[in-house]
Amino acid sequence: MATSFILLLFFVLNGADASHIVGGRDAAPHSRPYMASLQVRGRLNCGGALVREDFVLTAAHCQIPIPYTVVLGADSLSGNESTKQEFSAVRSIPHPNYDGHAYDIMLLKLNGRARLTEAVQLISLKMGRVRTGSQCITAGWGDIGDNNTIAKTLQEVNVTILPGRTCRRRWRTVPITRSMVCGVGSRVFQGFCSGDSGGPLVCHGAVAGVVSFSGRRCGDPRAPDVYTRVSSAWDWIASVLNNK
Repeated sequence: MATSFILLLFFVLNGADASHIVGGRDAAPHSRPYMASLQVRGRLNCGGALVREDFVLTAAHCQIPIPYTVVLGADSLSGNESTKQEFSAVRSIPHPNYDGHAYDIMLLKLNGRARLTEAVQLISLKMGRVRTGSQCITAGWGDIGDNNTIAKTLQEVNVTILPGRTCRRRWRTVPITRSMVCGVGSRVFQGFCSGDSGGPLVCHGAVAGVVSFSGRRCGDPRAPDVYTRVSSAWDWIASVLNNK
């Protein structure tokens, strides 16, 4: 089955280790103030981005029955930083067309409103399609070595957007739909990995995608990293935010 080939980038409460960006670099402290860490019992499960003071954008496959603790303003997840703000996710709202791959996007409603500071900021959403060849960035606290190696601080990596036809050709086992966009690092085995699910693909200062899935090995260009294209879900996002 196709799903046996795919590394679905989420951890449930089965004891799996949290993890980080492969082949990336340390992000400058608090240089990504929109980043959210979604935690279960103090352990990283997914990433996300703060798009309104009371809403975080993440991946639909990150949905779990137990409420998340959403941590904002963090650089190191293990440190006791004064910049951290913590909330509970009181409602998860996945895209109604999510089918396990397509429209892998979700909004989390927080139990309060984040206080915007230098370390906690909103990020805008990219309404238009991201162009082939665009230079973007993704970030997260996931696996830095594809071997459950935990990063000490937030990691980031450069991403180049691929043509849709190239992605479809390389992903023969999974249909690549118009709700998806693919990207690769500048070298082999460079990209997102376990624990980075739900994190933002940032292009020209706005969220253009949400980390969805990759191949058996993290950062392998033979199975490019796949993100949910934010513009494909724009109407749904606007509807949720305008009605909550």
